[in-house]
Amino acid sequence: MRTQFTLSIGTNLGDRAANLRQAVRWLAANPAIQVERLSAIYETEPVGGVVQPAFYNLALVGTTILGASELLVYLHLIERSLHRRRLVHWGPRTIDLDILTFGDRHYDTATLTIPHPEMANRRFVLVPLATVVSGDQQAWVEQLLAKTSDHNWLKKTIESGEVNSWIKNESPTR
Repeated sequence: MRTQFTLSIGTNLGDRAANLRQAVRWLAANPAIQVERLSAIYETEPVGGVVQPAFYNLALVGTTILGASELLVYLHLIERSLHRRRLVHWGPRTIDLDILTFGDRHYDTATLTIPHPEMANRRFVLVPLATVVSGDQQAWVEQLLAKTSDHNWLKKTIESGEVNSWIKNESPTR
């Protein structure tokens, strides 16, 4: 049985577009994961008070036969492969992959909280996400967006048509 999930993917170090493209290709290369839709890429203001470059962010909708914890392990593998280092909380990073939703399930463990606990406070998550979800999920995201206290800037940088061309059945370069 496949479960639909949503991700927020961000980067603010190195070639930001290439980092996002590589993460998407790693996801698409896993036979247990089907990448279905990608938002446009938005350049976004960093949050958390750490002085750092602007981020590129996108939202992804996919399905998987993995459980949520197994998906998280794979996301961490991608982060390590793309040289993610966790040195400063909310600090700069080559890549950050966050599970936002996993079906209609809720998780609250030491390593995984779904829905993502900060998504309602982050326009850089909600704006792209609203463009790739539908139905009840879209209505829910739009409600969160209408209520968020986040007023940080964001601007569309790369259109979704170009980003969706990244979904290919090719192996990522290592």
